[in-house]
Amino acid sequence: MDYSFIDFLRLIGSLGLFLYGMKIMSEGLQKFAGDSMRRILTAMTTNRVTGVLTGMLITALIQSSSATTVMVVSFVNAGLLTLTQSIGVIMGANIGTTVTAWIISALGFKVDISAFALPLLALALPLFFSGKSSRKSVGEFIFGFSFLFMGLEALKNNAPDLSANPDMLAFVQNYTDMGFFSILLFLFIGTVLTMIVQASAATMAITLIMCANGWIDYHLGVALVLGENIGTTITANLAALTGNTQARRAALAHLTFNVFGVCWVLVLFYPFTGAVSWFVTNVMQVADPSVAVSFKLAAFHSAFNISNTCIMIWFIPLIEKTVCAIIKPKADEEEYRLQYITGGMLSTAELSILQAQKEITLFAERTTRMFGMVKDLFYEKNDDVFLKTYSRVEKYENISDRMEIEIANYLTQVSEGRLSSESKEEIRVMLRAVSEIESIADSCNNLARSIRRRNEHKSSFTTEQNRHLDKMFELVTEALDRMNLLMHKTEFTPGDINPSYNIEHEINNYRNQLKSRNIEDINNKLYQYQDGVYYMDMVSESEKLGDYVLNVVQALVEKKI
Repeated sequence: MDYSFIDFLRLIGSLGLFLYGMKIMSEGLQKFAGDSMRRILTAMTTNRVTGVLTGMLITALIQSSSATTVMVVSFVNAGLLTLTQSIGVIMGANIGTTVTAWIISALGFKVDISAFALPLLALALPLFFSGKSSRKSVGEFIFGFSFLFMGLEALKNNAPDLSANPDMLAFVQNYTDMGFFSILLFLFIGTVLTMIVQASAATMAITLIMCANGWIDYHLGVALVLGENIGTTITANLAALTGNTQARRAALAHLTFNVFGVCWVLVLFYPFTGAVSWFVTNVMQVADPSVAVSFKLAAFHSAFNISNTCIMIWFIPLIEKTVCAIIKPKADEEEYRLQYITGGMLSTAELSILQAQKEITLFAERTTRMFGMVKDLFYEKNDDVFLKTYSRVEKYENISDRMEIEIANYLTQVSEGRLSSESKEEIRVMLRAVSEIESIADSCNNLARSIRRRNEHKSSFTTEQNRHLDKMFELVTEALDRMNLLMHKTEFTPGDINPSYNIEHEINNYRNQLKSRNIEDINNKLYQYQDGVYYMDMVSESEKLGDYVLNVVQALVEKKI
């Protein structure tokens, strides 16, 4: 057999060029339309049908179902999408990814796109080095498009010529004439191959080449395509490993959806593949056998995913219940999503405002838990535990940013309706409260950063400094507890705000006292100047946090008195 190790490396290099082209093309489009896609994804998932259409649109644009599903998993992890919404988008992504097979079938085997690749690169070069980010992203997309088809051409040229190597052909044929077992074997091969390269489009390209060259027949090509649909789910599942329970459930829903689809197609394998073959031959009238088999595979890929989505879209609640039953939430994990604002506005503005009030109360409780994590960080000596807790604080801070925007957008939407002057004033005060609660989360994050900087520079506090900060943290905790207590009240008296004022005055006085004491202690060389800097950073940030808490309380009392 005349196929050396160098030839094999050329084949792997061709696959690498194809994958790199797809990655660059996908990233270029994501950068060019990234914000738009995020807005589409969060806005157009109000029901299961729009969710499917959204997934189709985005995946058809970025040419990567893996990129879409990973994005969906990250949005679920952040609480921007619910599990139900994510399942619809993932179904749509499966349909959108079939566009790749049609492009390769229509262009890769009929038009020599690789001949235009270098001229396209020349045209894209000025865009690639442009200072404007949008033009640079378009340049990256064209580069990726060119590399993709250069890689596809190289794959065709460097793949072993089985007709010239009868030994290898005999090896393949050993596994092609075992009836339905061959179908199952090639399904397994397609799954494993896609899991390894983590790109179903790349495996699809390899399948199209194998069928076009006559190495395997149409039915075995279909088996590889079915395997690719299962293998492509590995990317989302890998992305979800570090996510929360909801993210892992979304990834498992992707796997469940595709596995179920493969199961029912295997039951109807020959009638289903026969119908697709008839459609391409008689309706599309593709006569050339080498081209026809490529179109048959592309048509099967689309028909399979469209049919599967049409069936499974009615079972989204069942899929959700199944994955929730399989993946149980961890004891120390909470759901990072809006719980009361779940979709559009309610029938009356008053009910919508009540919904928002409950969400703001929950928001305040989460920031209080965030401060509890900061207190845990202060004395934590174990590096692994410290980093884990610090990461949770950062995650809470990112989520609080998004929660502020989501709640504020909802309140703004409510305010556009017909409201009484009292309701409009109530919304104005609620918007102020949301902004101040988010500032509390920012302060908690700043405190965590100060503690991390102190640890990184091997700085240490004296017993007195620790005692003073403990006292400051106690006062802030008292202020936060008071704020949460008032959050749950429906009626207020003017005296309800007095305890919060008293705590805030105590925090301010204590901050001033510690500030004066700090200068004396540094002059007396009780600790280093740098230690004093970290110490006062924490004291000052705690005092700011107390201010934000009082602002929230003032907003609450203003609203109710």
